Amino acid sequence: MHYIRTFVLPALIICFSLSAANAQQEQDTLVDGVIAVVGGNIILKSDIESQYLQFRAQGVIKGTAQTVKCQMLDNMLYMKLLLHQSQVDSIKVTDAQVESEMDRRMRYFISQAGSPEKLEEYYQKSLLEIKNDLKEIIREQMLTEQEQQKITKDMTITPSEVKAFYRKIDKDSIPLINAELEIGMIVKQPLIGPEEKQQVIAKLTGFKERIAKGDEFATLAVLYSEDPGSAKQGGELGMFKRGDMRPEFEAASFKLKQPGDISDIVETEDGFHLIQLIQRRGEYINVRHILLQPQVSTQNLTKAKVSLDSVANLITTKKLRFDDAVIRYSDDPSRNNGGLLVNSATGTTRFEASQLSQLDPKVFFVVDKLKVGEISQSVLMKTDRGKQEYRIYYLKLRTNPHRANLEDDYARIQDLAMDKKREKVLNDWINTRLATTYISICDQYRNCEFKRKWVR
Repeated sequence: MHYIRTFVLPALIICFSLSAANAQQEQDTLVDGVIAVVGGNIILKSDIESQYLQFRAQGVIKGTAQTVKCQMLDNMLYMKLLLHQSQVDSIKVTDAQVESEMDRRMRYFISQAGSPEKLEEYYQKSLLEIKNDLKEIIREQMLTEQEQQKITKDMTITPSEVKAFYRKIDKDSIPLINAELEIGMIVKQPLIGPEEKQQVIAKLTGFKERIAKGDEFATLAVLYSEDPGSAKQGGELGMFKRGDMRPEFEAASFKLKQPGDISDIVETEDGFHLIQLIQRRGEYINVRHILLQPQVSTQNLTKAKVSLDSVANLITTKKLRFDDAVIRYSDDPSRNNGGLLVNSATGTTRFEASQLSQLDPKVFFVVDKLKVGEISQSVLMKTDRGKQEYRIYYLKLRTNPHRANLEDDYARIQDLAMDKKREKVLNDWINTRLATTYISICDQYRNCEFKRKWVR
């Protein structure tokens, strides 16, 4: 849908990608100039060229250079029209909102680059200079987003409109829906006793004593840390800012003053940590840590299994409904969603079989054997944080591959109909504003085949 694609921003730094290593150098050779004016907002030649170079470096260019640049200008004109209208409507974004969004993007850019130093090397600018370049770009983007939301905020769609939309779809264009599953689960987390916690604390205390005697923190992290993401890097986490980590971990990290300082033992929901400061860079900090997780005793693990088996038996013998059992017995946050797993790719509770196997092959093999309405036996699983827990799975729904229809796929068709309606509302809005907004495009681009009638 066109309205989705319009949020391709014209600034290289917004489209950050390390694969575009030569784009900035090429851009430096360009002679800048005004390509278009919308209201009082201009589009520069460098805006188009930098985005084109970025896309070319990423390998996403399709079509001739001029065709692609025309498409980019089309989207930029739309963005500038939204920006102009936001100024007319006196929409405001605060410095705090801009700062928050800028910090979020900087964290992402740094993680992609690998370190603040590599990001600075890539752009040949300091972090402060990069943030200054980014500030107004983000402010403009936030204004355009708010204006677009204002235009479409009161939109609704009725069941009759959804049905009418579906009837107008050509038969061959009706989406093909692959086989899908809807899965629920009940989770029982075994208790961790004080003895197991004390064993971990004692081990970390021993590490701290060894470091005081000369052992390298990074070496101990490689050998013993149970954080798979950082152990191979000597426990190093990379630069982060307040708000990125667990509150307890963050508080202990920012208390450290000098590189090499080591924290007391810190408990978070991930386990127990020992933290060493590596570096401070303004608002950012880099630390390494050793994570140890208390092991569940065999006795507590067995108790959890027996407890969950009894719940499964109540459901199987129809003495308890699955929905009620989730609320009463599940230790997982999914109990607030009826125990249903949520597909992060779609935001729905439906999974294609391939998506489920990518999520966790073990889940797929358990669920694939179930008939609709059946409960699995209790299964010992490891969470993404490495903790053990027992789960029972429930197959709520299984569909066969089919063309989308109103009975089985109403929500999906409703979304498509809403997209189409939103696109029309935005296009109507553009056409209305074109009559009252000053728009000028240079001769080089006046012959572009635009989606909208920018040239009159």
